[in-house]
Amino acid sequence: MTITITEVRNAASLQSDNLRMNVEINHPSYGWIPYGLDPADTDTTIDNNAVLALIGTDFAAYVPPTQAEIDAALAAEVRADRDERLTAVDAIAGNALRWAELTAAKQTEWTQYRTDLLNVPQQDGFPNTVTWPIKP
Repeated sequence: MTITITEVRNAASLQSDNLRMNVEINHPSYGWIPYGLDPADTDTTIDNNAVLALIGTDFAAYVPPTQAEIDAALAAEVRADRDERLTAVDAIAGNALRWAELTAAKQTEWTQYRTDLLNVPQQDGFPNTVTWPIKP
């Protein structure tokens, strides 16, 4: 079943070819809701071509991200990767029984590895160049 959309507002292009957009649609059951218009969307519940026709030329132009915005997004991704690695370390270091089973040398290696992970954002070239520490 295809839902007919008759009103759109606040459309904004997400790429230079204007095929991907964020828009609000007036859904017949839910009222005004945010909607992502993407040509790769295979769901036919809402006819994207009809929505695109309703938008026409009434949309905010695509504004490419600044280098600062690109770097901020990459930094967030790198920090998320780092946080996952820290979780694995904390499973060992935070478990008193597992930690006690390690030799003093291994405990030192794991402690240094955790410190090196925490210091990843302070590396020269972060977030574009990251040298990951070697896991013990």
